[in-house]
Amino acid sequence: MSGPVTDTAALADARTTPRARRRVVVRGVVQGVGFRPFVYTLASELGLTGWVTNNADGVETEVEGPDPDVTAFCARLTTDAPPLAVVESVTHQVVRATGGSGFTIRPSAGGAGRTLVSPDTATCDDCLREMADPADRRYRHPFISCTHCGPRFTVVTGLPYDRALTTMAGFPMCADCAREYEDPADRRFHAQPVACHDCGPRVGLVIGPGRAVSLTGEDALAGARRLLAAGAVVAVKGLGGYHLACDASDVTAVRTLRERKNRGAKPFAVMTGSLETVERLAFTGPEERDLLLGRRRPVVLLRRREGGGSLVTDGVAPGSPDLGVLMPYTPLHHLLLGLPGDPAGPPVLVMTSGNRSGEPIVTDDEEALSRLDGLADAWLTHDRPVHVPCDDSVVRICDGRELPVRRSRGYAPMPVALPVPVEPALAVGGDLKNTFCVAEGGYAWLSAHVGDMDDLATLTAFETAVGHLSELTSVAPRVLVADRHPGYRSGQWAERRAAGRPVRRVQHHHAHVASTMAEHGLDGSAPVIGVAFDGTGFGDDGAVWGGEVLLADYDGFRRFAHLAYVPLPGGDAAVRNPYRMALSHLRSAGIPWSDDLPCAAVCTPGERRLLERQLERGINCVPTSSMGRLFDAVASLAGVCHRVEYEAQAAMELESAAVAAGGVGSGGYRFGLVRDRSAAEAPSLSAAEALSAARSSLPAGGPAVGPPLLADPGPVLSAAAADIRAGAGAATVAARFHGAVVALVHDVCRAARDRTGLATVALSGGVFCNALLTSGCTRRLEGDGFTVLRHRRVPPNDGGLALGQLMVAARITATER
Repeated sequence: MSGPVTDTAALADARTTPRARRRVVVRGVVQGVGFRPFVYTLASELGLTGWVTNNADGVETEVEGPDPDVTAFCARLTTDAPPLAVVESVTHQVVRATGGSGFTIRPSAGGAGRTLVSPDTATCDDCLREMADPADRRYRHPFISCTHCGPRFTVVTGLPYDRALTTMAGFPMCADCAREYEDPADRRFHAQPVACHDCGPRVGLVIGPGRAVSLTGEDALAGARRLLAAGAVVAVKGLGGYHLACDASDVTAVRTLRERKNRGAKPFAVMTGSLETVERLAFTGPEERDLLLGRRRPVVLLRRREGGGSLVTDGVAPGSPDLGVLMPYTPLHHLLLGLPGDPAGPPVLVMTSGNRSGEPIVTDDEEALSRLDGLADAWLTHDRPVHVPCDDSVVRICDGRELPVRRSRGYAPMPVALPVPVEPALAVGGDLKNTFCVAEGGYAWLSAHVGDMDDLATLTAFETAVGHLSELTSVAPRVLVADRHPGYRSGQWAERRAAGRPVRRVQHHHAHVASTMAEHGLDGSAPVIGVAFDGTGFGDDGAVWGGEVLLADYDGFRRFAHLAYVPLPGGDAAVRNPYRMALSHLRSAGIPWSDDLPCAAVCTPGERRLLERQLERGINCVPTSSMGRLFDAVASLAGVCHRVEYEAQAAMELESAAVAAGGVGSGGYRFGLVRDRSAAEAPSLSAAEALSAARSSLPAGGPAVGPPLLADPGPVLSAAAADIRAGAGAATVAARFHGAVVALVHDVCRAARDRTGLATVALSGGVFCNALLTSGCTRRLEGDGFTVLRHRRVPPNDGGLALGQLMVAARITATER
């Protein structure tokens, strides 16, 4: 404290400076991130009196003092906010000055309102230093955290964010932790997960079979490291659920985990504790390193280096040039990998979701012992409950920018600001890679990754997550939104839970395009050229769409162009066996099924005869315009992949082959483009009964769009078959095919611009998880003067579908009023 003021001029100035008092409300991610101690310190620094509290709106404070200092205080709430805070708005009003002295932190207040919960955050550097310091009381503490790091979303049970409304409620603080918790000058002031060895959660190791051996504390961690080094599979409890871990360099352990989990050939992610080890495994740039070391810690897809086999066996990611890498994000992970001086254990661990194939990630400890029985040899667990499951996020870098593949831990439940306000709504997404979305006013909250909706346990997890996110956001949906596919379980769930509320149905590819528009802040006043390429989407004509170019806004869309229909023989059988899709495409193109083509050679004569009859008679052959299925067909035609064991495997391997050939190639592959005269009399808007031509915002009085263009893949397939017969390698065919798709996108978008004047292109759909294709299309279009919108905050695949559903449904509802 400074001494008394003795300068008479300064004293006179202090007496004449007008005093002011303001009540200030800060909204955003401002609870559980050290915002109240920040406000306390800021007010004390400026010599202001008053108080601060958490409430259901965010952080509320009243400050009093000289008017310039009060004004500076309000400005610095945004500019100087704590690192984990996201300040969405600061509102303040002048209130009557009351005098008083000092500044206090009041207990949290409840009431109606809305604040934003922080995502779970990786352990900060300060906590890591303390955890590695033998002189610190939290040395080797598996749950060390502070206001700058640790669990948030997965432990919050209600708002406002206080310890009593988290899963830490069952762990009363010891005297030392309570002293830190109450000290505004301490980094752990009101850090709700704060704990130490004396009062925090406990680690345990259960070893099977029969779970006869149990260890605790350091013995549990050391035992887990020994088991991993010996080739065991260990279930490890993380922030949002269990992982299954094994030594990534152990061929037998990796094969055992793959067989037990029924994983097929799908790649595993790996975790390692040092950036130097990552650099030995894969190539990284500054953007990848920022993701690996940042507070979100997603799985980052990296290009593999040669010679990493001593650390990661080929069985971790068979046939893939990419490796999914993440670095430790909890203290328990750091301790499991080992601190300096610990006995050496595996430097790289496979770290995959703790579940059986098709089921949601396991979060409950008793469930883990039963549902992971037969998968794990031991369970490294602890007694802090996980309130809501949250899988790891997956991200890749494309042209220096994030391309999200799965948006979950570290990102959820951060909201997406909407370009137009919406009424309270719930969009349930799709059936693959499901995420859902709740929204009200200017914000939408996307859930963590739920998974594929083909299992009762996933549906149960979906329903629980809907309740949790709705409670946290205080959104009481008045409208439900679903995909138009009549067989989607997500849509059926919405119909069952409607309880008199309207259920809006939105076309799949329209939702994809709308999601891109929404995350880029487009208000829908002008339409875009939407390129929506994916594997499967229910079309308005009953066909399976997936190679669509739409002229779209939130109100509706016109189908400007699409891939020409070919039969999808046997539905899922064609998806699982790309050679069937290849043979269907060849037949449609008039190309004989000769044995010198790999896709024909792999098909037995008997199956070939049956498939020929099936295609001739149209038995179980729905027409499809899917670009994803065309990627599958070319992958088999080129001999890259004939049977798949996980979604998009063939397309991913085709991209990898193209990368091996140097990227997008040229060589004369071109799609044919013709008008679909059979559609000349079709309605110009295909958004079915919910929309009408009068509500379209497409340019009135401009050139007639006419019937859609058909992109004929026949010339591409003929050229590819000729290359194969001439001895061209699969990589050459893959690169030239990617070049043909890039050229197709450019040609069709240029035709759309010529006819409508539109020059903004939105790229969406699961095919645009392909970084090579996305980059190639972007360069070609931007080089021709187009503005290109691509996903950067939500995935282009069905994990981003709910955001687009929500925006389309909001316009339907607004128009009906």
